[in-house]
Parts: sequence; structure tokens; C-alpha cells
Amino acid sequence: MKDIAALQDTVTSWSDGLEPSDAELDAIEAEMDVVLAEVELLDALIVLLDRPASEFDARRIRRAHHRVLAARRDAANRAAGTQVSGDAA
Repeated sequence: MKDIAALQDTVTSWSDGLEPSDAELDAIEAEMDVVLAEVELLDALIVLLDRPASEFDARRIRRAHHRVLAARRDAANRAAGTQVSGDAA
């Protein structure tokens, strides 16, 4: 068996500039609530891949979907510079 080795130099040389900037980290932090809500919704949907939905599953999906919408709304409000405190009933 022969060993396989790269015959070319790497395309991108390593530099300290590959770390995310503070602005990029702030953008990630601002979107984290949306990402976590979407992961929760995805988890609820993945559960249904191998079994039929029960009433509990339907409620879980509805709640997760509402959390995604609320997180997106809050992120949009933060991006627009307006803060909405809590849910209006």
C-alpha cells in the first residue's frame, strides 16, 4: 500500500486573520436565539420521521414554531433599533 501525500502547497496560508472579528462574533450572538429556536423546531420535526404524530407532538411543533417566529421578530426589532419588551397580549 502506498502512502498518499499532497504534492502542492496549501491554497490558503495560515494567518492570524482567520479568526472571526468582533463584529462577526456580535452578529453570531445576535442571531443565536433564532438559531436555537430553529434547532428546537428541527428536533421536534425529526422525532416524527419514524412515527406518526401524536397530539403531544403537534403541540410541541406548534410551540417550537412560535418560538422561532418570536425569536425572528425580536432579532428584526433589535436590528431595526427598536426594543419590544415581552409579548403583547
